[in-house]
Amino acid sequence: MTNSIFASVVQHPLSYDVGPLQLTGFGLAMLLCFVIAQIVAQRELARRGHDPEPIGDLIFAAVVGGLLGGKIYYSVLMHDSTALLSRAGFVFWGGLVGGIIATYVVIRKKKLTFPHISDVAAPAIAAAYAVGRTGCWAVGDDYGRPWSGPWAVKFPEGAPPSTVINMERLFNIPAAAGSMPTDVLAVHPTQLYEVTMGFVMFLILWKYRDHKHAEGWLFGFYCVLAGIERFIVEFVRAKDDRFFGGLTMAQVIALVFVAVGALWMHARRNPGPGAPGIYSGAETARS
Repeated sequence: MTNSIFASVVQHPLSYDVGPLQLTGFGLAMLLCFVIAQIVAQRELARRGHDPEPIGDLIFAAVVGGLLGGKIYYSVLMHDSTALLSRAGFVFWGGLVGGIIATYVVIRKKKLTFPHISDVAAPAIAAAYAVGRTGCWAVGDDYGRPWSGPWAVKFPEGAPPSTVINMERLFNIPAAAGSMPTDVLAVHPTQLYEVTMGFVMFLILWKYRDHKHAEGWLFGFYCVLAGIERFIVEFVRAKDDRFFGGLTMAQVIALVFVAVGALWMHARRNPGPGAPGIYSGAETARS
């Protein structure tokens, strides 16, 4: 697969020099995913007849909380506090939890209603996830286990390269007989799997955005879909934290998200007393 169009992309990682700054494909994807999230959320909020202005502050909070949450989760997972200062380690589950906490703080401060905002955010998060995973593809990380299938991909310049020695040392995947340590292995393009499933999640959530349940139901649905997506992909991801039954820590967290999301959907299954708007309490009367 070395001569495939996929392999040629990762052999030449996307990078642009803008003066003293270097913009990478990963950085551009991260920027674009937050832009997409803001566009989707603002348009959905406006479609529901509300002022989309608060979304800007919520996106900023999500960026800060997401980056901090991802780094903290990574440092805990690696048992290395110095990982907080490295360029690596923006882990999704930590970022999602950190983003939720940060936006919840802003929601309370602005006296917004969390269920309504979370419903607006659900399809926006799914769209952002699909776009963000293209950055993993561009930089060549978060790839899968060795595979010889029809769309297997090699990452000779990945982060790290998908070599035999890296598979052994970093992911505890034994080398095939006769292979050399520097051989570049073809692997599952799990980044593209997640891009595809993220887009499918967005389409599903977009279809159900006019649900008749109480506000917040759609966000619970997102948690279920996101948990299922990650649980499935982890089976073919190159990971070093497999334990009971070959499960990874990300899969355990995914199951927690599925359970919490399902319980939230059940709790919000009945129609509410009417659309309360995005503001709570006394703010409702002035909005």
